[in-house]
Amino acid sequence: MDTTGSGLATQGGEFKTGTVQANGRDVSFIEMGRGPLVVALHGFPDLPRTFRHQMPQLAAAGYRVVAPFMRGYSPTDAPDEGPFEAAILVQDVVALIDQLTDRPAVLIGHDWGATVARGASILAPEKISGIVCMSVPTAENFGRALVTNPSQQRRSWYVFFFQLPIAEMAVAHNDFAFIEQLWQEWSPGWNCPEEVMAEIKGAFRRPGVLKAALGYYRSQFNPSLQHPGLAEIRKRLAEPIPVPTLYLHGADDGCIGAETTEGMEGAFLHDFERHIIPSAGHFVHQEQPETVNRLILNFLSRQHK
Repeated sequence: MDTTGSGLATQGGEFKTGTVQANGRDVSFIEMGRGPLVVALHGFPDLPRTFRHQMPQLAAAGYRVVAPFMRGYSPTDAPDEGPFEAAILVQDVVALIDQLTDRPAVLIGHDWGATVARGASILAPEKISGIVCMSVPTAENFGRALVTNPSQQRRSWYVFFFQLPIAEMAVAHNDFAFIEQLWQEWSPGWNCPEEVMAEIKGAFRRPGVLKAALGYYRSQFNPSLQHPGLAEIRKRLAEPIPVPTLYLHGADDGCIGAETTEGMEGAFLHDFERHIIPSAGHFVHQEQPETVNRLILNFLSRQHK
């Protein structure tokens, strides 16, 4: 493992950076703190520093928080043809935990990270003591909304647009104005800090990153992008979630409506707690960090009694 000082500043101090080999790839990450492991998983279109408000608070509370670059986003990843489906992302996280600790970890996931956190808990419940999922409900709930909820069908237009071969060109046009517009639509009334958006755009300018990010969505609908060797894991991702779960969703989410989260309780075998956060959109953890941090710390304290 390579862990070095990074110079990446935040209000609570400075992040360290590191790289480990896990699941056949270099996994780069930022981290802060010492203690029981918390792995924080970002979504689209985003980067590990999305958790810049959570990491200092968790570190101060006695946790080691590691936020990896998801597959395809990492500065050390070599661009390739995938796979980028959920099953391989789940494998990535379980392998990363094995490299970082020999004790159960907590996973925090936003957007795609939420999907991966749930899947990892199904695949390796003995390695995960609890999960915090934000802004994306279970696949069953989301799939039902795509069939029955006209408002959600309109919100999810980008998922279907990404299946088109022109998507790369459209997203990259005018210095990734597409991405900036998504953030504005998904978190209405809240402005992403300029330096954060600049970092995100910089990441997407790197060769292979945009193709990888769109590959997450394309592999959902195109079986030819799903690896045959992952078939068993793919089936298991529909199983009930076997660990305690905290679920957070912004009341004003313009990407996935808060109403899509209703009735998820049956998908969880242990304690399940859901909070709809007022005055917050899709990036709830950045928009209402004090509320989100309080709920996460309360949840973690119950997992480490």
